[in-house]
Amino acid sequence: MESFVHLRKGRTPKRLHADLDGLKDDELGRGGFVGRTANIYRRHDPTAYRASGPLRPVDVMTSELKPSDATDAAGAPLLLFSNSDCRISLSRRSEEMPFYVRHVDGDLLSFVHRGSGRLETEFGPLRYREGDWVYVPKATTWRQVPDEETTLLMIEATAEFRVPPPGPLGRHFPFDPSQTTVPEPEPIDDDGRSEYEVRLVHEGGPTSLFYQHNPIDVEGWRGDNFPFTFNIADYNVIASESVHLPPTVHLFMQATGVAVMNFLPRPAESVPGTERPPWYHRNVDYDEVSFFHGGDLFGIPMPPGLVSHAPQGVHHGAPEKARERARRKFDEQDRVGWYVISVDTTRRLTPSAEVLANDLGQHA
Repeated sequence: MESFVHLRKGRTPKRLHADLDGLKDDELGRGGFVGRTANIYRRHDPTAYRASGPLRPVDVMTSELKPSDATDAAGAPLLLFSNSDCRISLSRRSEEMPFYVRHVDGDLLSFVHRGSGRLETEFGPLRYREGDWVYVPKATTWRQVPDEETTLLMIEATAEFRVPPPGPLGRHFPFDPSQTTVPEPEPIDDDGRSEYEVRLVHEGGPTSLFYQHNPIDVEGWRGDNFPFTFNIADYNVIASESVHLPPTVHLFMQATGVAVMNFLPRPAESVPGTERPPWYHRNVDYDEVSFFHGGDLFGIPMPPGLVSHAPQGVHHGAPEKARERARRKFDEQDRVGWYVISVDTTRRLTPSAEVLANDLGQHA
């Protein structure tokens, strides 16, 4: 049961996630990292296993995947993972869409891994660049016009994406909404074609609507439901000198059953004995998908474009050799240099056939 006093049994370090003296730090927690918790201290690396079956962790390089929109202007993003709360897809578009799109099953939140361009939306045009989050409300009509090949990680939630409620740090930390870019209305004239296709993206779809006028014909709007962009360079990272903080402090946006987090460069923990890499865990109530944008973890490069899926209840974390290196280099390195986007879901995610076919087999 929950208690103000946490029990200690057997050999345990005095400080949390620190001074392990050869033990392996394994956290068993409920509700992500905010519920009841047990920190278990093991002799061996809990991620040193071989897996067989549907809950096997999956790692895939997105550069090896082939969404149809990469080679066909009329193509679509490639589904990576899905459950009843969300769909996670990959787009690699270099040509402008010959149609408009309307996601009618839920809000769309896309991360720009590579590329630049603009979105034509009903609310007005939105420029995007590398490192941007692009938010498009459910059923908004839009069209992508890339300046160059653009790689997007797309997260569609069946419920509304919302900014997390303000906690002790207030409304502007870590995500400061005043740093968003909001479009100004800019109607687009007809170009003489006989009709304009609006492709409805939905489960069991798509469906196409055909208009005799350009659907981006909005002269003005008002309200609090609108698209925007936000760049990760404007995200206020929270850090601690004495303990590695849980992923929940890096929460960006959330919907029912879906949490999106930004893990970005920050000062490293500086109190001697503190474990800097995330502790081993099996995140009992969440599946975790990590998308590696780039950077490094204490000198170890993070492979750009790698997607890693850890099903709930299955151990994952940096391997022991990476932890040992972080300890050896403690006095030499004072920053964490990673750029990782994380999507946690309360329902189990199903990897697509394309993801399974390209699994790197690190736990096979």
